[in-house]
This record gives sequence, structure tokens and C-alpha cells, in this order.
Amino acid sequence: MYTSVLKRLGTYLIISLVTSSALAQDKVTFQLDWLPGGDKAPVYVAIDKGFFAKQNLEVKISHGRGSTDSLTKLAMGMSDIGYADLSSLLTAKAQSNIQVSAVMSVFNKAPHAFFTLEDSGVTKASDIKGKRIATSAFTSSNVFLPLLMELNQVPKNSIRFIKADPGALGPMLVTGNTDVVISWLTDSVKYQSQANNIGKKLTVLPWYDAGLEFYATVLIGNDKFLNNKPDIAKRFLIAYKKAIEFTWQHPQQAAEIVNKIVPEVDKKVALETITSIKGLVFNEVTKAHGLGAINKERLATSWSWVAKSQGFEHSKLDPETAINRSLLPPVNTTSSLVNAEAAL
Repeated sequence: MYTSVLKRLGTYLIISLVTSSALAQDKVTFQLDWLPGGDKAPVYVAIDKGFFAKQNLEVKISHGRGSTDSLTKLAMGMSDIGYADLSSLLTAKAQSNIQVSAVMSVFNKAPHAFFTLEDSGVTKASDIKGKRIATSAFTSSNVFLPLLMELNQVPKNSIRFIKADPGALGPMLVTGNTDVVISWLTDSVKYQSQANNIGKKLTVLPWYDAGLEFYATVLIGNDKFLNNKPDIAKRFLIAYKKAIEFTWQHPQQAAEIVNKIVPEVDKKVALETITSIKGLVFNEVTKAHGLGAINKERLATSWSWVAKSQGFEHSKLDPETAINRSLLPPVNTTSSLVNAEAAL
């Protein structure tokens, strides 16, 4: 009798161990490059809709304070994979042997832009001659401004450059204390709201329309994580790509998900942000190369801009050494969403 009981107990323990093993999820720490918002919607969507869970992943989100902070935390192994600006990654790679690599493009166009009021007379980049331009002291846009001015034949001494706290930029614009503000397209909703409050219309001039074309936000992984756990990394990217598609197919629902997980993010603002930055994700570049792809030629162009902006010799870095191409799922340039957005 006891032998029979022990056999049944042993069988039960084996089944329990197998079941527990099957149910155990692989843990991944995801690093934001800034605070939560509509521009970060896909990672929250992937959690809420079960895209990560379907890939047997449990994802924890860590907040960040800029690309440098994100890269540092990833390199130290505090996070496994996360957001950072490609230009920051290439700069870091050119200066040190930082053990992180880009695995997927998120914004294949840079979000740098001029914001001005419609009655300012500034309708294109070259119109900033003779204008007062306000910017944050810490934005990466400042590094690329000289290149944009050179491209558009704006003399360096023809503008008055003002550095201010990020929170002061919008009020400065609407009160007439500056003619132009430099910020990211992800801030369009905020500036439009401030302009609306005084009965003015906002003009937004993306720098990519003025000739400055390169990759911006990418997913970057800690090299140890990518090399030692490639299966987990691949499953993460499968889920994340699905979340990107869902976010822009269902922006209202995506905004509600961000608000549900992070209540301090306003649903309306999240929705407007998701809508306003759609062109950074889905555009002619996406149509040509596929969602998430890092095209070699565009990467080389991105490095050329970074090298010039930082004063590096072009030969200082082979940008391919900053990319891990072994993990990205097959790209799809024929999806209905990619083509629909590229046609806008």
C-alpha cells in the first residue's frame, strides 16, 4: 500500500515539476530612455495584450533619463534591452568599447524639429536667419543644429541661440520671448496645446524635411544578454514588433493601455502623441526596408552625420560593429499597415 502511495506521489511530483517548468516565464528588464508616454506605447501594449506572455516572457520596465543613462544601465547589465538614440550609441562606440548593440529600429527618422507660431514667418528651415532660437541645454538636437544650418545655408552668426530649461521653452514661444523652439516631434501635443491657449496655430518643421535624414530611436541590448540568451531576445523582438503594429492599428486602445499601466499619463495626450509620431515609424523608409530593419546604407549615412557632428574621423568606427543583425525576425515590406502609412 505504502509503495503504491509513494509511486503515485512520485508521479505527482514529476508532473508538478514539469508543469512548473513549463509555466515559468523568462524575465526581461526593459529600459526606457525617458519617462512613460504615448511614444513608449508598444512596450506597454505588449504587456497588456499578452504578446510577451505568449512568448513566455515576463517583462519589467525601468525608467530612464536620456539615452546616455539608458546606455549606461544597459552596459552595466542593470537592464537587458531598451530604448536609446542610435546617434548616442554610435558616439559611445566610437569613444569606448561599450558592450551593447542595436537590434531593431523604432524611429527610422529622427524626431528633431523646429516649433514656431504660424505668424512668425518661419515656414522652412532656411527662414531661421535672424531669429531667436530657444533650446534645452541637454538635447541631442543641439549637436545636429550646425549641420542643419550648413545644409540650409544659414550662417552661424545669423541666429541668436538661447538655452533654457525644457519646461520654459513652450511658455517662451507663446509669450514672444523666442521666435523658434528646438524640440522633438514627440512634444508636438504639448506645444500645440500651449499655442491653442493663446489662440495661435503652431508650425512644426521636422529636420528630416530639411535634409537631415538618419535613424533615431533603436532597441539596444546588453551584449551578454544578446549573446547568452538569443532565444529570449528573439522572442522579445517578435512580441515587440507585434505591439508596434497593434499600437498604430488601434491608437485609442494603445493610449488607454498606457494610461491603465501608468495612470499619470493622460489618455488624450497619449493618443495625440501616438498619432503625431506615426510618421517616424511608418513611412517610405519602412516601406522600402521593412518594419524594424536597420538598412546598411542608411546606417552608414547615419554614422556620417554623427561623425561630422562630433568631429570624428569617418574611419574611427565601422557602424556595423554597433549592430547585432542575428536576432531580428524576418522583415515584411508588404504588410498593409506599412504600405498604408508610407502612403500618407
